[in-house]
Amino acid sequence: MPTLEPRTRDMLRTVSTATLCTALFKRGLRNQFIQDVRPLNPSAPTMVGEAYTLRYIPAREDINTLAVFNDASHPQRQAVETCPPGAVLVIDSRKDARAASAGSILVARLMQRGAAGIVTDGGFRDSPDIARYAMPAYHRRPSAPTNLTLHQAIDINVPIGCGDVAVFPGDVVVGDAEGVVIIPAGIANEIAAEAVEMTAFEDFVTEEVLKGRSIIGLYPPTHDQSRADFAAWREARQR
Repeated sequence: MPTLEPRTRDMLRTVSTATLCTALFKRGLRNQFIQDVRPLNPSAPTMVGEAYTLRYIPAREDINTLAVFNDASHPQRQAVETCPPGAVLVIDSRKDARAASAGSILVARLMQRGAAGIVTDGGFRDSPDIARYAMPAYHRRPSAPTNLTLHQAIDINVPIGCGDVAVFPGDVVVGDAEGVVIIPAGIANEIAAEAVEMTAFEDFVTEEVLKGRSIIGLYPPTHDQSRADFAAWREARQR
């Protein structure tokens, strides 16, 4: 897997998924925000890490029984035990939350191994417990039934779809209180740097608007005075 530079990781923790989506849109990437996925704990810190993936297919009853968990090589268990520290486990559950993608014990193990977070376009069981964990977790909705009733774990660390977004191993995953965005690994550094710049400007604009200033000529800064005011604001705040 590509390694996310520490400086890039730190920068991404300071920006919103909304700002990142705009930076990606400027490069023609319109579909990087995972649909219908929300944080179990909106107060959790921003999640940043490389994508490590798990893919489910529809369960087949003669194969997907409780006995499969006796196999130490079961893909779901192996995904939890092999997800690298600092990575985010991203699960393709086919947008089907009728059965859980995982439960609190597996998520706890992932957290103890140092993962940066977990995302599924399905649901989690034991969701009240997971919501209390320090590690960020995102899902579609709570789901008590075991994954075996509908999902068969089949592949680890392959390209997947999660909430209508293509996710490749090593892509950069960022999650905040609004949701989760996927950044292609090859442009993560430049997207992070641009998002930090955009955030500084947006903070300036917000302050001005809350003072009563019009957005015309300010957002975007088409007036010379707006650009001059922003430069002075940055210098005063060391931004």
